[in-house]
Amino acid sequence: MQTVKLAAIPAAFSSSCFMFRPVTKTLGLISRRNHSQKPPFRLLARAFSAPALQTIDTTDNKGGVAVKPQWKAAIDFKWIRDNKEAVSANIRNRNSNANLELVLELYEKMLNVQKEVDRLREERNAVANKMKGKLEPSERQKLIEEGKNLKEGLVTLEEDLVNLTDELQQEAQCIPNMTHPDVPVGGEDCSIIRKMVGNPSAFNFPVKDHFQLGKALDIFDFDAAAEVSGSKFYYLKNEAVMLEMGLINWTLSEVIKRGFTPLTTPEIVRSSVVEKCGFQPRGANTQVYSIEGTDQCLIGTAEIPVGGIHMDSILSESLLPLKYAAFSHCFRTEAGAAGTATRGLYRVHQFSKLEMFIFCQPEESDSYHEELIRIEEDLYSSLGLHFKTVDMATEDLGAPAYRKFDVEAWMPGLGRYGEISSASNCTDYQSRRLGIRYRASQPSSTNTKKGKGPTRFVHTLNATACAIPRMIICLLENYQQEDGSVIIPEPLRPFMGGLERISPKCS
Repeated sequence: MQTVKLAAIPAAFSSSCFMFRPVTKTLGLISRRNHSQKPPFRLLARAFSAPALQTIDTTDNKGGVAVKPQWKAAIDFKWIRDNKEAVSANIRNRNSNANLELVLELYEKMLNVQKEVDRLREERNAVANKMKGKLEPSERQKLIEEGKNLKEGLVTLEEDLVNLTDELQQEAQCIPNMTHPDVPVGGEDCSIIRKMVGNPSAFNFPVKDHFQLGKALDIFDFDAAAEVSGSKFYYLKNEAVMLEMGLINWTLSEVIKRGFTPLTTPEIVRSSVVEKCGFQPRGANTQVYSIEGTDQCLIGTAEIPVGGIHMDSILSESLLPLKYAAFSHCFRTEAGAAGTATRGLYRVHQFSKLEMFIFCQPEESDSYHEELIRIEEDLYSSLGLHFKTVDMATEDLGAPAYRKFDVEAWMPGLGRYGEISSASNCTDYQSRRLGIRYRASQPSSTNTKKGKGPTRFVHTLNATACAIPRMIICLLENYQQEDGSVIIPEPLRPFMGGLERISPKCS
């Protein structure tokens, strides 16, 4: 029987890895409408895109020992070197522990060793060409010895090149994505409110929190779940089950109207996919459950399996944008979480969520980011919630995000705002690690062979459409009545069999 537990491994092998497999397949699915609106993409975000990717050739097709190539991310090291000050400032602003000086030092060493490898290969090839002609035995023997020495030298240098490449990748994986120039610099308290919607609910009676309400309404059971599974698990009962299903189906119907393709996803994925999406699957403070004895993890968000759905692919430009709405269960360790906000449903190990995800052209990612936050705002406004949209500061972005907007809703029982969703533009941070590119359409006047045009990395964006536990918190606490009942918002009623109110059960 497989068990799920945190796998403690050395820190050097944790965190986000910049590796992906070479592109192996080409997708040309159903063409979709191209969006003409293309706002200029911020040049600063190009930090790790790689139209002029520095690659390392360690294979030897001339008779020498072939060195197995390493999985490498498409990091534009030359761009990083040429824009050292901007990258360094970004690392400081994000409070990242990335070692830029070491990355650049390793990059220069790698280039020098590569030059020496190329020089020795040329000399070896020249020796091989000389041996093709008629030679005196002594001269041939001399060339044989010279070729042998060159071969031995190549083997050593190629090993050095592989080791340098591995170390360079390991250090470069710590460098976060570049940051949108409008993002506020600092910690969470430096974040800026973009928009405030609605007003706090007014009550003329003592307000209860969702934990108290749920117990009185007989719609939760935390005690039984603690016995069965441990702390931070729960049973939903009676109308709470209808509320979860109603929220998912209502939200799904709304985002489908906006052009999203519905998905359900695998909820167990390979650790490498987790890493390529920018999450840390192992380590003392990981939020990810790893399955002991395998290379698999439980997902903490559908962003991970949806991000990997086109892994190692070249998409047709006409296919973009690809817009998915994915339902999944999510599993999080909540390592390090503490405080009063952990009571009840606010911070749990397992929950249901509907996630929006977009693959698009680079020039369009800023506009799609705005579209995602508008969708979130429309959804929560239609449910009558009071919330604020926040432009998160640099230290609270996480490594993949170029920019992130959070939505924080008023929770009367907690007496404060609580995060219910976020929307992130990850630019090409994930796609260059997952190997997801697209091939631009070629003008009919060009002579470029079909399928042989240049490729670019897509941009990826993700946003929470509906995270069930915190949405239930908001609805129960904001729609509670003096008699202990809870009103169901009108948009949800058709998805809950016409139910208008959850009432306390007769004792």
